[in-house]
Amino acid sequence: MAKLGEALTEVLIPLAAVIGIGFAVLQWILVSRIRLSSGPVEKNGRPENLVGGEPEEDEEEGVDGPASVTKCAEIQSAISIGATSFLITEYKYLAVFMVIFGVIIFLFLGSVKGFSKDSQPCTYSKDRMCKPAVANAAFSTLAFLLGSLTSVLSGFLGMKIATYANARTTVEARKGVGRAFIAAFRSGAVMGFLLAANGLLVLYISINLFKIYYGDDWEGLYESITGYGLGGSSMALFGRVGGGIYTKAADVGADLVGKVERNIPEDDPRNPAVIADNVGDNVGDIAGMGSDLFGSYAESSCAALFVGSISSFGIDHNFSAMSYPLLISSMGIIVCLFTTLVATDFFEIKSVKQIEPSLKWQLVISTVLMTGGIAIVSFVALPSKFTLFNFGEDKTVKNWHLFFCVSVGLWAGLIIGYVTEYFTSNAYRPVQAVADSCRTGAATNVIFGLALGYKSVIVPIFAIAIAIYVSFSLASMYGIAVAALGMLSTIATGLSIDAYGPISDNAGGIAEMAGMSRKIRERTDALDSAGNTTAAIGKGFAIGSAALVSLALFGAFVSRAGIDFVNVLSPKVFIGLMVGAMLPYWFSAMTMRSVGSAALKMVEEVRRQFNTIPGLMEGTTKPDYATCVKISTDASLRKMIPPGALVMLTPLIAGTFFGVETLAGVLAGALVSGVQVAISASNTGGAWDNAKKYIEAGVSEHAKTLGPKGSDPHKAAVVGDTIGDPLKDTSGPSLNILVKLMAVESLVLAPFFAAHGGLLFKWFR
Repeated sequence: MAKLGEALTEVLIPLAAVIGIGFAVLQWILVSRIRLSSGPVEKNGRPENLVGGEPEEDEEEGVDGPASVTKCAEIQSAISIGATSFLITEYKYLAVFMVIFGVIIFLFLGSVKGFSKDSQPCTYSKDRMCKPAVANAAFSTLAFLLGSLTSVLSGFLGMKIATYANARTTVEARKGVGRAFIAAFRSGAVMGFLLAANGLLVLYISINLFKIYYGDDWEGLYESITGYGLGGSSMALFGRVGGGIYTKAADVGADLVGKVERNIPEDDPRNPAVIADNVGDNVGDIAGMGSDLFGSYAESSCAALFVGSISSFGIDHNFSAMSYPLLISSMGIIVCLFTTLVATDFFEIKSVKQIEPSLKWQLVISTVLMTGGIAIVSFVALPSKFTLFNFGEDKTVKNWHLFFCVSVGLWAGLIIGYVTEYFTSNAYRPVQAVADSCRTGAATNVIFGLALGYKSVIVPIFAIAIAIYVSFSLASMYGIAVAALGMLSTIATGLSIDAYGPISDNAGGIAEMAGMSRKIRERTDALDSAGNTTAAIGKGFAIGSAALVSLALFGAFVSRAGIDFVNVLSPKVFIGLMVGAMLPYWFSAMTMRSVGSAALKMVEEVRRQFNTIPGLMEGTTKPDYATCVKISTDASLRKMIPPGALVMLTPLIAGTFFGVETLAGVLAGALVSGVQVAISASNTGGAWDNAKKYIEAGVSEHAKTLGPKGSDPHKAAVVGDTIGDPLKDTSGPSLNILVKLMAVESLVLAPFFAAHGGLLFKWFR
């Protein structure tokens, strides 16, 4: 038996979640001490400037003094209002979707047994009686709604935190790059810990509330809990696509007209699209990313819990062992807490060169510490020997097997992160080669960037393949599910690093718009450059974990649908494989075209304002920011629906009309194709972005020969960056949700597809 009793397990999981929330609140309090109000006050008989704290000795008071800080506060308010307005409007659309799809889940699952209220034999333990199908339908729908609401809350809280912190990071940059780094990183930590702790706490509470009805029917309990993951990912899809279209339409429009045509700096207040661009960073890179990683966490947890419930854990009602995925997440929160303190309290950033290494050390420290944490949880929570469900058979597994499964996922994530950094950071040869290709124009820049993206797929795929083989060999599909959880176990640190990037980007934009000195902008640019690389690393983690999560969900679907084995030589399966492999391209085409058409309108509007508003280029007249914000808002809300419908309707159509075997083929094809397209798109876009920043920074002799800003190589780099924007921030990140969402939707609706699916094949039999 496990050494950890049920009572202690019941205490440790919520305790870790509460500690995580408490730590997030503490970071929030520390950030909130950075004042944005103006005016000196008396303290100890002498005046003290409270505008962002005391400036450093060499601060240029005329440029970076109280007036600039007040301007920062005004810009922050405009960005916050714009982001809040967009998200509230978006969530109104999503509320309608939640209701409609909730009804679909209930009707599909309830109809499996004709909405019977009678108990039924359990699917996996035929000698036991389980709760009626209509109850599973109701609780799956409730879990879906809970997951949706938690996902929305995660995204919204992240956005509010980011818009609260961006100007404060700018203000802290007056006192040095180290203070600005701490402000941005602490703000990211608020989001990271809130999301990780809230996701864990809501899932834990849901399980315990559902248990009141289900009692000893753990098979039905954990099958219904899978709806939680479905809700999380469905909201994440629309958040990623909608936010991505918004931010990239504004970004492309601002860059093409402002930088290339008018030769004005990025985030120049004369650019009509600049507010929309900064709003987009928060609704896309922050809110969308938060929902995305919450969805991955929820799905990996649900997949592991479901497979565990039909194994000896669930059959023997061993709650500590069943809660193994939740205990891993709990340990992750504690490990990430200590790791965060290393960056904010134990180690001081004194120069620009220390920023990126500090962020990378966060990944290394959290991974090393988490490996020890996994060992403790594995040997304390699990029996020394137990059996796991393995497609109708029982596989004997030891607790150290699961330690290796989780650890291989954790370390595969670190490898993917470092490979992503190598291919997207301008400190290394690949991005420098892309920048060098700008000498001969935009065409060669695009060719080099595409080649880099394709090449960057190789090592991550091998890492994922090794993780799959090791974890499946040791613990079957449960091993793959906990390997995915291992990759996400340090999600609080990963999200802190990820959110740090857009906050720093916004801080730089605010400094530019407020007219602060070049010194301040150089500091915020250094923060932003490191943030671009870490954002790419975050996307790598999300895509890698999506591959493992999707495979675990695929295995659970195959089991629940009653498929003995998936035969790729079967025509039913093979046609599914072909269609599934095509879906990421169809989806990418829809999202890329949406960004393109919205950017076209944005470019035309920005050009119109520059050409028709007198005094705009001279800075004597303000641009019409509101019209550009409206273009991005209207485009994103209208254009996010078709790609979302494609993903949500595909499993419904494939399962209902073609059956579970064809649907299995669709899921496998989408997984294999989607992961590779996602990695390539994200890394290509990240490389183009940092190639542009490499030229703009002009730090090395090589970079100086390509610059300065406004040179022909720089203009070629800007073109590459604008092409890469929708790849790295819209299509690429959304594809990992596509593969996860279709898999979890298929799992939730598997009982219906198994009972009533394949209508076309039945008709033509």
